[in-house]
Amino acid sequence: MATPLASSILQLLLGVDLAASDGTAGNRFAIEGLAWGPEKDGTASLRIDQLEAASLHLTSGELKLEIGRVAVRGLVAQIRSEAGAPQLVGVEAREAEFSGLKLHGPLRMPPRLREAWATAHAPAPAAEAPAPQAQADATSLAPLGTAHGTIRGKITDAHLLFDADVTVPLRGGQIDFNDATVEHVGPDSRMGVSRLGIYVDAPDGRIYIYQFASAPLAGVTFERRGALLSPWISERGKLQLQAFAESMLRCGRGQGGSGLTEQARLLLGRTSLSGDLQLGDGVFALSGLQGRLEGRDAGRNRIGLHSEAVGRGVTAQIDSLSVRDAAAAGKSAHLRCDTLQAKLSLQLVSEGAEMRFVLDLGSGTAAGLRFDRSAPQPDKR
Repeated sequence: MATPLASSILQLLLGVDLAASDGTAGNRFAIEGLAWGPEKDGTASLRIDQLEAASLHLTSGELKLEIGRVAVRGLVAQIRSEAGAPQLVGVEAREAEFSGLKLHGPLRMPPRLREAWATAHAPAPAAEAPAPQAQADATSLAPLGTAHGTIRGKITDAHLLFDADVTVPLRGGQIDFNDATVEHVGPDSRMGVSRLGIYVDAPDGRIYIYQFASAPLAGVTFERRGALLSPWISERGKLQLQAFAESMLRCGRGQGGSGLTEQARLLLGRTSLSGDLQLGDGVFALSGLQGRLEGRDAGRNRIGLHSEAVGRGVTAQIDSLSVRDAAAAGKSAHLRCDTLQAKLSLQLVSEGAEMRFVLDLGSGTAAGLRFDRSAPQPDKR
């Protein structure tokens, strides 16, 4: 069980509260090698050789964190007294091992990503202002630039496509719609991308799944027809996934005419999904998160996708996540980690117009951890 001293140290270090436990096994941890001493600049140092915790239940606002076990070694915290109360300045730790770490709560994310998982019966979301330009400029999805794999969908009893099997290959970070297939009873349909959006040419006409607000867009090669005035399409178009995804995120929402069509919303409610994607090495930066994926040649950072109904949610699993120079920045806090290796599962669940997430780190290690409450400086990489 957590003692009052232990609870106070945890509150000081993490700025979170211990949630109620079952009174027998919850909120347990032990401290080895505790030392306290003043520094020359008026701060004090709290040093812990090893802090080990088990069965912790923590809360911070709407977020809840469950920790099966965590062991932190070589921890040093800098503490300053302000208005008679101790205030955490920063924390460093040499390394940490963890298992059974689960973070869950409401999902706050760019509007276009949230829109992609809207339920079939949900109304179209209201317009919002685009994200500030300073944040948008930091968007980078380099691991998508060399990603490869296949995404498969099964549309059950679809009104417009009947029962359809959809296969979309991804090669070298590119989706070539000439290679995508939509198979069902009768003549098969074809996918493509035009200046109006991403479409399916079904036997009874063209269906737009996603409509663009304007063209041209980065990373898009639009469809082309054959000879002059020919009705036949010789090229279905291509998407360079990194450039396209980055441009869509930078656009924000609020551009009239863009987004999932009502037909697509209905289809998502009846579409199951599976996929296997190998991400490339490179820097990612999105909504206060950044890092560098590495280990592609060793098969690390490979994503398995699964969903019984895309309109209700999707699960992504990475059995061997490998990240270097990871960082997370908030309004008044900054967390960095030199290396992170973990088994990861991310579940997105749609609940009406809202979304929730469950981030599960089954086991892993981290090295070179640093946390401070000062405003983060821009990354120069």
